[in-house]
Amino acid sequence: MKIAIISVSKKGYDLSMKIKELLDEDSTIIRCDIYHKDVKNNFNLLFSEYDAIIAIMASGILIRSISDLIVSKTSDPAILNIDDNGEFVISMLSGHLGGANKLTNKVADLINATPVITTSTDVNNKLGIDVLANDLYLTIDNTKEILHFNKSILDGKEISFTVNSDENYDYLFEYLNNNTLEIDVSIYFSSRIKNGEIEAECDGHVIILKPLDVIFGIGCRRGKSSEEINEAVDKVLAELNMDKSRINALSSAEIKKDEEGILQLSKELDIPVYFVDLDKLKLFKSNDIQESEFVMSKFGIPGVCEPSALITAGYDSQLIYKKTAFDGITICVALENKKNKLN
Repeated sequence: MKIAIISVSKKGYDLSMKIKELLDEDSTIIRCDIYHKDVKNNFNLLFSEYDAIIAIMASGILIRSISDLIVSKTSDPAILNIDDNGEFVISMLSGHLGGANKLTNKVADLINATPVITTSTDVNNKLGIDVLANDLYLTIDNTKEILHFNKSILDGKEISFTVNSDENYDYLFEYLNNNTLEIDVSIYFSSRIKNGEIEAECDGHVIILKPLDVIFGIGCRRGKSSEEINEAVDKVLAELNMDKSRINALSSAEIKKDEEGILQLSKELDIPVYFVDLDKLKLFKSNDIQESEFVMSKFGIPGVCEPSALITAGYDSQLIYKKTAFDGITICVALENKKNKLN
């Protein structure tokens, strides 16, 4: 997640620096930038450039500043509002699909503040269909149905999921087993469901969910075993609260194509591994990757795991877990762009 923090007062600026310092240590936060004053212009510039914006200011200033920018829950960034004293963190916009509710809880925990979340499914301990889609990195074919689904769930109506038995949906079953909260859920198998699709039905309405490609980028020192790499992968999965069956592919640079540990892990997990050509890596540009001076000086490429994962995930993909080192192994996670799946 790429986050911008905007403050107005000196006190708010000091708090924004504290929050940035804490968020920079989080591997799921790809970038965190600070902006101070000039609120209206900053919002105009940043609204479509960041996944989330944290506004440390009075709620009135925030609402007036973003009122003309709001378009849709499927595209608007997550917006959080924090008071100058850092006592309350309020989820203001895009609570589910944008991730504002989760980020609210994260930031509130970091600064010892009270999180304020008002979405109906959350306060009634129900699982919204958009929350499930966001947590499992699934697209929703008809977002207009979200409101009906969530209203029906609040009314206690059953939601059913139907999948094709030829594909591995362990991640869905595991998630539903652990996160259904107080809703009524059923799971069915049918050959009529296309591969790569999940049909959700509630009160006569249907939504088709499609999993986005999740690519684990891997870099490592020579001779690292599959067991060591797998241990690092497991640590990342735990941080993302992601089931291993959700991984679509592994990726690394061409210089690692004979790395036995990576090749063996691919076989053990029955997950393909893609080694990206050096020529493609040399041409790759992104403001979100952490460039390595050593790798650049030796191979002429900006890095191994991050650019490889982003290239493998496809055009306009994004990092959801930045390059993190685990005793000679670097892991990152890239996510396919939603538009690629919906088109």
